[in-house]
Amino acid sequence: MSGPRSFTRRDALALGAAATVAGMPLSAAGGWKVPAEDAPHRVTYMQWPVSRRVYGYDGFLDDVQATIARAANAIAEFEPVILLADRDEHPRARRLVSSGVELWDVPTEDLWARDSGPLFATNGADMRVQSLNFNGWGGKQVHRRDSRIAGRVAEILDLPLAPSPLVGEPGGLDHHGDTLIAHESSWQINNRNPGMDLAEITQHLNAAYGTSRVIWAPGLAGQDITDYHIDSLARLTAPGRVLINLPDEPDPRDPFHQAALETHDILEAAGLSLEVIPEPVQRRVTTDDFVASYANYYVCNGAVVASQFGDAETDAIARDALSRHYPGREIVMLNADALSELGGGIHCATQQEPAV
Repeated sequence: MSGPRSFTRRDALALGAAATVAGMPLSAAGGWKVPAEDAPHRVTYMQWPVSRRVYGYDGFLDDVQATIARAANAIAEFEPVILLADRDEHPRARRLVSSGVELWDVPTEDLWARDSGPLFATNGADMRVQSLNFNGWGGKQVHRRDSRIAGRVAEILDLPLAPSPLVGEPGGLDHHGDTLIAHESSWQINNRNPGMDLAEITQHLNAAYGTSRVIWAPGLAGQDITDYHIDSLARLTAPGRVLINLPDEPDPRDPFHQAALETHDILEAAGLSLEVIPEPVQRRVTTDDFVASYANYYVCNGAVVASQFGDAETDAIARDALSRHYPGREIVMLNADALSELGGGIHCATQQEPAV
């Protein structure tokens, strides 16, 4: 099996406008597009969390692994799942996952496949793996293994690897049709893209995703490890249509609440149709840094897999909203509190390979 044609970040930046794919600038490659998440999938990728440098030794890692297994098993009821893990971790993982989950020998540190996993683009019947050069959210976390995952998957699949000039994470945006939505705080920041202005970042994102429009909101830098990924707040469910998760009673002292309201107003002013899902009030975990996001769901073949938080009223509102936005799909709601305690959710833990 031949490996992918790969370029370093230095190579990409030296080209100025874009990275290269088989010698062609990415922005001029033409026809390549990242399909929307609700398009048909061949498989879902997930990552097995193992790093003691990340999780320490307090036993919380067991809860996180059990949650990843529970999510993988739920998705595997609808489409195949590939769980990436060092081969030494396979015996433990296999005890927790179903037969619908395949294990690949791809060493990992953490679970955030949305950010460090492979990003797939298609061009007719052709497919490639794209890399946004994951750097541990600006060097905030160990990523020696995780930064290599996209390239390793490309090699296994014998697909070309197309690096972008950007450094960032797919969880830092959402897209459908020709439109991307994103927070500036995750992209125009010195720990990812020093020296790039918003126009350059917009150009590179449109080139990577095959889109023509990026709607930017300021977001919030320096308050969480991601610098406020938008996928825990707002999701494009169809061209021009958004589900957004907001508190019923925003706290004027909470910077996330104020940034979320600002994002809401900017998306609405841009002509998008917004439906609000309220945040849960009576939830199982009440710590301040718990991310109680119904928006951090994953769309797979025939289903939407989302978190429930133990608030019967808002859990039901979220289920009904997801049913309206994704008609014909089963709505599966899981206890994924361990992921929310880490600042993420089910969407953050998954990455799809489209069917071509």
